[in-house]
Amino acid sequence: MATRGINQLKKLTLRYCEIGGSSTTVRNYLQQSPHLINLAKSNPHITIIVKPRNGHHPYIQGDYVTGQAKVICVKNTTEKRIMEVMEMLRNTSGRKIVRLGGLAVRGDVASIQGVWTPMLDLKESKFDVKIVGEG
Repeated sequence: MATRGINQLKKLTLRYCEIGGSSTTVRNYLQQSPHLINLAKSNPHITIIVKPRNGHHPYIQGDYVTGQAKVICVKNTTEKRIMEVMEMLRNTSGRKIVRLGGLAVRGDVASIQGVWTPMLDLKESKFDVKIVGEG
């Protein structure tokens, strides 16, 4: 994602285990899928690093211009999910999510309708409705 014309993702790191079972899909993705090569060609501003990390679960890390990093674990996942994670990291800004606002909106005046309780049973109640004359 570009903010004011500057792409925010500067480095994408894919770490996986060469022998671990949780990295099987990642290894297949690296060997067979052209997606990573196409991603690198279409985004020359992103440095893509693929490194083995034996004895650990696979993850994808995105490093951003802001200095922030996002790490997403991809153990025992599908190739489609790996592609989605890479696209998501490419399309996000890297900023921390900030909660806007604060507490819920509260009014100073109590409700005109009153407080609802489960004890309020209006199904069987009959109301006497009178229409006041028009004019």
